[in-house]
Amino acid sequence: MTSSVSEQTLCKEKHINFIIEQESNRSYEYWLSEHLRMNGLYWGVTALVTMKSLNETTLSQEEVTKYVLSCWDDRFGAFGSFPKHDAHILSTLSALQILKIYDSDLSILSDDRKQRLVRFIKELQLSNGSFQGDKFGEVDTRFTYTAVSALSLLDELTLDIVDPAVDFIMKCLNFDGGFGLVPGSESHAAQAFVCVGALAIMDKLDVLAGGLDEKISGWLSERQVLPSGGFNGRPEKLPDVCYSWWVLSTLSILGKAHWVNLEKLEGFILNCQDLVDGGISDRPDNQTDIYHTCFGITGLSLIDYAKFELDEIDPVYCMPKRVTKDFKKSKTK
Repeated sequence: MTSSVSEQTLCKEKHINFIIEQESNRSYEYWLSEHLRMNGLYWGVTALVTMKSLNETTLSQEEVTKYVLSCWDDRFGAFGSFPKHDAHILSTLSALQILKIYDSDLSILSDDRKQRLVRFIKELQLSNGSFQGDKFGEVDTRFTYTAVSALSLLDELTLDIVDPAVDFIMKCLNFDGGFGLVPGSESHAAQAFVCVGALAIMDKLDVLAGGLDEKISGWLSERQVLPSGGFNGRPEKLPDVCYSWWVLSTLSILGKAHWVNLEKLEGFILNCQDLVDGGISDRPDNQTDIYHTCFGITGLSLIDYAKFELDEIDPVYCMPKRVTKDFKKSKTK
């Protein structure tokens, strides 16, 4: 439900209550989405911490960390999305991000588990520099970002990983300035984020010198749909709140956020709020969910965190800057 008030106001209290309700929901839909549980928990934690509302009343540190640790897959040495689920690189990164937000030095993890996590991630890299998501072998630039980000959180991002990963990412850059899932696949805004974000974590944005950064930024700027002001993920598609993050974060990393109309984007996000029950949807008056709520709120933080009294978000990691400020770039060994 939308109204004119949404053009100025972020309904934080309603969104906080919406997230709490979602995280405690045990409906039929809950059991159908087991495979997304760790990711969903990360979205909830990130939305709350960005709204400066992560505490024992909203999402208890003890309960959250207990759940995360219950998803440890001891066969592979990494995290699944739900207890007894197979380990996957996506749920492993979400688990590490959650633990980092609550426990910045990851002291809750033993040294043995940290070493096993590093081994699990590094063994997913293929000879061409790409990463599989798990033992079943699917390859996607998402997994490259996920692996690089997770190794960075563990302070184990080494050059033997970095150099081939950079080569693979650059092979996924298309003639139009977008990036695909794999070399030769269609350009997509989310892939632009994971590729540019991974390069930023590896301290390799210099490979985009010579005008490539502007070409990428140009393609991303064309994702803004007028008159709504929202972003789409590909040409001729409808705008969607989640791209407020995927597009604007990438432009922010490249120093080109001013290339788009931020006021229009802000209005689009705010008009996607449910002013009665809380939460943010993909488009105005659609069903809200925790995914779009997270990326709508983090998108607003990128636009003007002070205006909305939000925590400043890091466009590279999608975590608060106060958490990421001590993260290290790749090691030299």
